[in-house]
Amino acid sequence: MAMEEDDERRVHGEDLSAVVSAVLTGSRLLVAVAARSLGAVEDRVTLPQFRMMVALATHGETKLVTMADLLGVNSSTAMRMADRLMAAGLIVREVNPRNRRESLMRLTEEGRLIVDQVMAHRSREIGSIVARMSPEQRRELVAAMNAFTEAGGEPPADSPPYSLGWPPV
Repeated sequence: MAMEEDDERRVHGEDLSAVVSAVLTGSRLLVAVAARSLGAVEDRVTLPQFRMMVALATHGETKLVTMADLLGVNSSTAMRMADRLMAAGLIVREVNPRNRRESLMRLTEEGRLIVDQVMAHRSREIGSIVARMSPEQRRELVAAMNAFTEAGGEPPADSPPYSLGWPPV
């Protein structure tokens, strides 16, 4: 019985290793696509700042503490990022009318345009990559990516700014 368990662990370990390797390789491609999509605005925003802008585009008006949690950073880091984006005219921070001790952040029109522009570029590039796959590979990719993002706790991407139907990832 112990031999069967060892064989099962080895097989699963090899499978896990192959999956991890494939996901790492795919993530390199996606990071490269993301970096290229930021190229047009890299003089205005950093990748972490852009993540904050996408979170605001996705969640709408957000408290600073909530934003820090969403980004996985401490509140002071989120505050510095927000200050820079505010100085650039890309977000607005206002006192929460329901709780005057809190501030709420939201994208400005210019901030939304930048998110739209970057996401449109990213969507086009991913679309051109996916178009080179067979229909069967695309179906398998959808199933695999849905399972992967669900396991990682990422919310479904069926509404802007992530949906493929959105003109502007």
